[in-house]
Amino acid sequence: MAAELAEHPDPDDVKQVIVIRRDLKMRRGKEIAQGAHASTAWIVSMLADGVDRTTGTVTVTIDPVAMVWMTSSWRKVTLQVTTEDELVALHEAALARGLRSHLIHDSGRTEFAGVPTITALAIGPDRSAMIDEVTGALTIY
Repeated sequence: MAAELAEHPDPDDVKQVIVIRRDLKMRRGKEIAQGAHASTAWIVSMLADGVDRTTGTVTVTIDPVAMVWMTSSWRKVTLQVTTEDELVALHEAALARGLRSHLIHDSGRTEFAGVPTITALAIGPDRSAMIDEVTGALTIY
């Protein structure tokens, strides 16, 4: 029973963190779009990996923590950084701890003068305490 409880956390103990680069001075709508890309990147990558290109069917296995998040709170926290280096370092720290982490690379077509740019990051969904080890010192957006 203890192992089962450990696998299925309380919904209040699970979240996803979205981190936005504030140094880019993106329009508000662009920031929202980049955060949305980051937030959905984990499930989109799982869906893409699970596609049978012959039949068009998709098989995805969702771990217990992500399942709790998807079927309950969808809790998100948005934080900010001021440099690309900070964003990349957070991504690497999250991956090193075994967390889901997705950097968003914008194509630069609507902003950034055509230069592809790293704009945002999402970590999780996962256990809040694990994510806080990586993002706990950041400022709320």
